[in-house]
Amino acid sequence: MKKLTGSAIAVIALAFAAPAISTSLSAPMAVPLSRQVPDAVDVPYPGGAMRLDIDATDITRGTYRVTQTVPVTPGTKRLTLMLPQWLPGNHGPRGTLAELVDVQFFAGDQKLSWKRDPVEVFAFHIDLPAGTREVTAKFIHTSPLQSAEGRITMTQEMLNLQWEKMSLYPAGHYVRQIRVVPSVTIPEGWSAAVALDGAKQQGNTLSWAETSFEVLVDSPIFAGKYFRKWDLGQNVTLNVVADKPEQLAAKPEQIEAHRALVAESRLAFGANHFDRYEFLLALTDRMGGIGLEHHRSSENQLEPSAFTEWDKNEFDRNLLPHEYAHSWSGKYRRPARMWTPDYRQPMQDDLLWTYEGQDQFWGTVLAARSGLQGKDMVLGMLASWAGNFANQPGRRWRSVEDTGHDPVFAGRKAKPFASLARNEDYYTEGALIWLEIDQIIREKTGGKRSIDDFAKLFFGMNDGDYGQLPFEADEIVAKLNAVAPYDWATFIQTRINTPGQPAPLIGIEKGGYRLVWKDEPNSFEKGRFADQKVLSLTYSIGIVIDKDAKVTATLWDSPAFNAGVVPGAKIVAVNGYGYDSDGMKAAVAATKTGAPLELLIQRGSRFQTVTIAYSGGLRYPWLERATPGKAPTGLDLLLTPKRVLAKAKGK
Repeated sequence: MKKLTGSAIAVIALAFAAPAISTSLSAPMAVPLSRQVPDAVDVPYPGGAMRLDIDATDITRGTYRVTQTVPVTPGTKRLTLMLPQWLPGNHGPRGTLAELVDVQFFAGDQKLSWKRDPVEVFAFHIDLPAGTREVTAKFIHTSPLQSAEGRITMTQEMLNLQWEKMSLYPAGHYVRQIRVVPSVTIPEGWSAAVALDGAKQQGNTLSWAETSFEVLVDSPIFAGKYFRKWDLGQNVTLNVVADKPEQLAAKPEQIEAHRALVAESRLAFGANHFDRYEFLLALTDRMGGIGLEHHRSSENQLEPSAFTEWDKNEFDRNLLPHEYAHSWSGKYRRPARMWTPDYRQPMQDDLLWTYEGQDQFWGTVLAARSGLQGKDMVLGMLASWAGNFANQPGRRWRSVEDTGHDPVFAGRKAKPFASLARNEDYYTEGALIWLEIDQIIREKTGGKRSIDDFAKLFFGMNDGDYGQLPFEADEIVAKLNAVAPYDWATFIQTRINTPGQPAPLIGIEKGGYRLVWKDEPNSFEKGRFADQKVLSLTYSIGIVIDKDAKVTATLWDSPAFNAGVVPGAKIVAVNGYGYDSDGMKAAVAATKTGAPLELLIQRGSRFQTVTIAYSGGLRYPWLERATPGKAPTGLDLLLTPKRVLAKAKGK
């Protein structure tokens, strides 16, 4: 072996030495965002109307095949088309871009290159050759075929075509300034309903007169093999599609309740903000559920047996009153920052407590006044909401107003502990606050005025106007003061904007009722639990259990929570016996007499026995009358049909 010299050893040592430590770290600079999509301006889109033709006949594969032609002015080098992202009534960015496939653009026979915007991915940038006068887009919207993929909008018996999911619009213009001529081909022998004007039919292709893109998006279609419609008066029509023809067998008194809804709504609001209105109702368990408001129509889904098992489904008949009231609350009178010029600008949801909360209130009131729901059912619904908020820990840290931002960041997904996180509580807590507003008005005016007087002042102008009239919270305060002077600004600041408030029971109590607890569900919750196939023990041990014995929700800091029973756990045994819902209810009921409650639960491959420290028995919320005597209370009067009150006053 050759002996290494000292210099060679030094070279080898240097080669294997640790690298020198840098005195500074690499520090990149941000690449500026490239803003390529123009903001909307309130000027007409040049070049004329778009043409939009949709083939909706492929009910086997659930596809909508779209051909859309967009005119462009001579010399245009680039066209930016967008799929709607911020959808009206969704309160968040819900555009279905993932279902838009096989997207291609043409100028005549020439296929054009395009690129998705890297920042605003709902935008398509299309390079145009010289002389291009119109661009034809061809693409497919694929309706989900199973619920895991999203909401199913097409079955072999019906479809729900929503234009915003399968049409593009040119960026840079208010959507009311973009014109479009639509047509749809539906399966042979089907019938359709939509609140668009100038309808024509050739074979099974339906077309309508030129309209704005804004009106188009606000005018969805229900179509089906089994279809029936009824005139409800005041240019309002009930259009129903069903899975089977026998499900359309509505009785005269059932339709009469819907007519009463139309009549009572006009009496409450003092004006109609539509020239005609189309209820779109699907009786189905095959197409996805929906309840979505539009100005001159609404999309609704009820159980297939909604008419044929009328009494069984009473708990669910709040839907149509809710969506109908939206024509006034939310569509015509819209919070200022929830109105946007296009479907790109984000909506700001700070006033959802009055967009949705006031509407939830009116939907409940109108359901009772019309007879679509009986008084006991409506009281059960109010009790359910009150019981929830009386036990909800999330109210201590999160205000009602803040829940209005939930649709944006939570996307209506399930939450591990919803009772602490809160969900979109602006609906039902908002409704209870509007109930309190009604009762304060009655109290301050000695019963001479009510929420109906506010409704006429707030909604009852410009009969027939179906544009939008935005508002701020200051207008709510001013018009409430015009009806009944009170410190409404502080009321709203306290009830809506401040967390940690007491449960919203004051309206119920001022209305002559009180929240009580019983060992059986009220009529509303009984129907809801049966429909959902769950056993709710929320207000006793603090869990909800599905038909497969799986815990689907756990109330934060409840006895079950403190014992370690969490969502996803499966209950295997109760007090040593195999689980069934009746046995579980009996075991919880027995805790009131001192009986123990021991559960064997399974999480994954692990089994665990837990003891629930609880002794309160079964508990479900109810409202019971607290005012002595038989004279109607404030809440009774609120739920009484105005036609009946007017008759009693001799009007």
